[in-house]
Amino acid sequence: MEKSFVKAMQDRRTIYAIGSEQIVAPERIVEIVETAVKYVPSAFFSQSQKVAVLFGERHLKFWSIVVETLRKIVPADKMPPTEERIQSFAAGYGTILYFDDTAITESFAVQFPLYKNLFPDWANHANGMLQFAVWSLLEAEGLGASLQHYNPIIDAGVHQEFQIPASWRLIAQMPFGKPLAPAGEKTFADIRERVRVLGS
Repeated sequence: MEKSFVKAMQDRRTIYAIGSEQIVAPERIVEIVETAVKYVPSAFFSQSQKVAVLFGERHLKFWSIVVETLRKIVPADKMPPTEERIQSFAAGYGTILYFDDTAITESFAVQFPLYKNLFPDWANHANGMLQFAVWSLLEAEGLGASLQHYNPIIDAGVHQEFQIPASWRLIAQMPFGKPLAPAGEKTFADIRERVRVLGS
């Protein structure tokens, strides 16, 4: 029986320990991403959310770009734990890169000048919804994932290596794979302190 979206949302966690064993076909992962990109909402239906899905050598190349970029700025004595963490992401099955097409976002700001200062925020909102949707749907397939933010220092290398359009602004990276260890326990704040119900 397929897991409901509510159940997937509840079970979704940050999973750092991931492996490269294929437990979901790449075609299914692409289908999940394409469905989310198509149906996740965006302000004024701008559809500026863009995604690159990396498998195999492309996935490994991405994380090597991250390592080599950080090696230039991280002190040598701090680099081993940093590299170990990045290698844990590279150990996964693939990586999803999330972008906003600034050409689209900026064009809507021109079309609707009353809201021009809000479109970058709205683009981030839409991208966040996309990330959450994909993350939850991957969890429903039995995959573990985490959300990383090595941008903007890796942007130039990523755009050059993967021939990403210049207008695509990198927002986040999501390594995923077979979960090798469960997430730790987490404690929720009192929901009554976070949600106010006004009226009947």
